[in-house]
Amino acid sequence: MIQSMTGYGKSVIQLPTKKITIEIKSLNSKNLDLNTRVPAIYREKEVAIRRKLAKKLTRGKIDLSFYIEATAEEVTSRINVGVVQKYIEQLKAMGSESDVLPIAMRLPDVLKVEREELNENEWFEIEKSIDEALNHLQIFRKDEGKVLMDDFIGRINTIKINLEEVIALDNERLQAVRDRLYKAITELKLTVDENRFEQEMIYYLEKLDITEEKVRLKNHLKYFLEELEGDVSNGKKLGFISQEIGREVNTIGSKANFAPMQKMVVQMKDELEKIKEQLLNVL
Repeated sequence: MIQSMTGYGKSVIQLPTKKITIEIKSLNSKNLDLNTRVPAIYREKEVAIRRKLAKKLTRGKIDLSFYIEATAEEVTSRINVGVVQKYIEQLKAMGSESDVLPIAMRLPDVLKVEREELNENEWFEIEKSIDEALNHLQIFRKDEGKVLMDDFIGRINTIKINLEEVIALDNERLQAVRDRLYKAITELKLTVDENRFEQEMIYYLEKLDITEEKVRLKNHLKYFLEELEGDVSNGKKLGFISQEIGREVNTIGSKANFAPMQKMVVQMKDELEKIKEQLLNVL
């Protein structure tokens, strides 16, 4: 079953002093392109996060973001009491008679910021939340993949119908080419050796023969549908098959030499181009 590279997953976790929202977004890309925005306190876990994303998501432009909202009073700054006392002593020694505390509190290094340490129990809960967001994103990708799959099946079936029209027109096409050549010879009022002319005609029509292209195109269309139903989503492989489909369609078009058949070829090319555009978004 194919999956889209487009996806979105979100999870929210409530910790004792904070609420953390984790969002993972995914867009199409030829390779894996990871971008993580992680708060400084969890920076040491960034490599593990990237490894987890790479293992689960394989391809795509991936953005992971942490959003932290404090839900309880949490003081990370402390008054540097020793420094304040020194300032007060020095201010009094200078003969200040006013209350020196407000002055001392405005001087440098009065506050010291305590760096928050990573709590492993807290990280365990956050890691579960990342997994939850990843699961949501993968469900999103699968749902989008089902939509893409229905679209591909419809377009491949349209190409198959066009191919049946091409097959039905083939005998009429060859007769039309033969009649056109006979008419050209007649209008030139030339005397030709009928046997030699027939031999040349057969040689010319053999160059216009599309039997092999029709068989190969049928096989490629069947192969494409089989890959859609496969257990693994492989957009690159589907892309290669679509290139082979295009090669056969182009060859039929170059050999057609018959307007009704060329019309069918144009319709097949149109469907194939839409398939190729959508394949860029398949995992």
